[in-house]
Amino acid sequence: MYDDIVLGERERLGAYTFTPEAIIGFARLYDPQPFHLSEEGGAATHFGGLVASGWHTGSVWMRMRVEQSQRIATDRAAKGLPPQWNGPSGGFKNLKWPRPVRAGDTVTYFTEYVSKRPLASRPGWGIVFSLNTGENQRGELVFSFDGSVFVPL
Repeated sequence: MYDDIVLGERERLGAYTFTPEAIIGFARLYDPQPFHLSEEGGAATHFGGLVASGWHTGSVWMRMRVEQSQRIATDRAAKGLPPQWNGPSGGFKNLKWPRPVRAGDTVTYFTEYVSKRPLASRPGWGIVFSLNTGENQRGELVFSFDGSVFVPL
């Protein structure tokens, strides 16, 4: 809920290990570039080996976000609280993949709430802005974007 969102809070969504099989499987379906399809194909590029599609890293973030929302809903129900409900996304910007995700990397995903405000144009609604990131096992940033979501007040 809008009032429950604490600005500056960094929420850990979860972690995911990118296996060669998962990287190649995703690439075959959605991003069939040589550096996503095989170690050999990646070795012939500036990556020097197999790397995950950036869209794969983003898809995993989305799964982690949904799973976190489900955990929150379960916790709220156990406490007898009404369900949390988010409206649609207001969009995103500044999507970046500053480092490649390699086979064997474990990426931990986070959401940090950076600002929020009620919407004058839609009484009863607010918009929340977040910085969403993924860090590999060495703490290096590999994925980020600025997001927004509409939430009831």
